[in-house]
Amino acid sequence: MHQMSSDMQTCIDECLRCYQTCLGMASNHCLPAGGKHVEPGHFRLMMACAEICRTSAHLMLIGTPEHKHTCRACAEVCEACARSCEQVGDMDDCVRQCRACAESCRKMAA
Repeated sequence: MHQMSSDMQTCIDECLRCYQTCLGMASNHCLPAGGKHVEPGHFRLMMACAEICRTSAHLMLIGTPEHKHTCRACAEVCEACARSCEQVGDMDDCVRQCRACAESCRKMAA
């Protein structure tokens, strides 16, 4: 297995937590809550955020240098998701985790 920096391991962990948080909140919070929680733009953004986080973690785990590209995109999507969740309200866990993931991904993309 390739040698992994502690920053990369931290980013993988943040991405996987964000994946779990966004997918879980979308499925178990937004769907039952309805209303603005399931507006198409917001819900799609949550799904996109979960997927780019999973993909970024995957590319770091397999050790490709292209992870920098997905991490850059991941940071942007996570920030957009955090803003959307903040506007919808009652989604503090998602906002917090998206921002933590975005910060970690920005470091990996540099």
